[in-house]
Amino acid sequence: MENKLPETMTAVEISEPGGPEVLKPVGLPLPTPGAGEVLIRVDHAGVNRPDCLQRAGAYPPPKGASPLPGLEVSGKVVALGSGVAADMMGQAVMALTPGGGYAQYTLAPASNCIGVPAGVSMAKAAAIPETFFTVWHNVFQRGGLKESEVFLVHGGSSGIGTTAIQLAKAFGAAVIATAGSEEKCATCRELGADLAINYRETDFVQAVREFTGGRGSDLILDMVGGSYIERNYDASAEDGRIVQIAFLGGPKAEVNFAKLMVKRLTHTGSTLRLRSVEFKAQVARELEAHVLPLIEAGKALPVMHSTFALEEAAKAHALMESGDLIGKIVLEVAHER
Repeated sequence: MENKLPETMTAVEISEPGGPEVLKPVGLPLPTPGAGEVLIRVDHAGVNRPDCLQRAGAYPPPKGASPLPGLEVSGKVVALGSGVAADMMGQAVMALTPGGGYAQYTLAPASNCIGVPAGVSMAKAAAIPETFFTVWHNVFQRGGLKESEVFLVHGGSSGIGTTAIQLAKAFGAAVIATAGSEEKCATCRELGADLAINYRETDFVQAVREFTGGRGSDLILDMVGGSYIERNYDASAEDGRIVQIAFLGGPKAEVNFAKLMVKRLTHTGSTLRLRSVEFKAQVARELEAHVLPLIEAGKALPVMHSTFALEEAAKAHALMESGDLIGKIVLEVAHER
């Protein structure tokens, strides 16, 4: 039996918009699950770029979501809202949350939870939801990646990038990745990238065209934007697709859109956090069907960089924004016994 729940919890809040130092541990009441929700005793929480944007005041949470940062957690279900199947009680889950993950307890829609796969640590489980949901939707659902196509992912050593490389290879694509150092490129190759390009030393457009015999990439996953937008058009094959998921290089650029027409390109994009619970549930079920077997077989696992205590979230954000990392950062959440 689960012990009686405490009335309060430690969480990390954004005291005001700003740098990492505005993240402050605080005591808060435990949230109460509503209809269709579960309360999770958090074991680990993933740290992601959107958390940094929210902290800086550039990415407000959706209406009704927790104002606390944190979009993915692992932990045990300790309370159920109405309409939730009783057998979820006590389950170890990894969950996509609309916010609130930087806390000892958090709420998540029951439909946006996935059971922790056998053999996967709780730290790795917390690093799965945000990146795997994002990659599955943008590379396979929206991007339509097919077997034997050429796939280019920018930021190949990031959490998104390392996940995208593994999944694209598992489903039979040829993979090209860009990264900012030889160490990061080496990681991309170890994960299965057929070509890893150090963008600081090599023009990725030229390298992609050489690798493909002048044809270009069928699908590009881009989180940079800015000057990469037109360069992605140059690196694309005819009838190629570009999926935009972030704008680390800025959301504005001067682009010759004639290239879009001449090559019959499709340039689309998405954000995950603002999508409906029902949409995320559909992605979760596809992950369970198509990706969980790969995770359980060790063919697609998050690349872990470092772990910080929950109260050290500011240090985790500083590391994330430095770019001096490969893979995922998670926060370890301590509980009184």
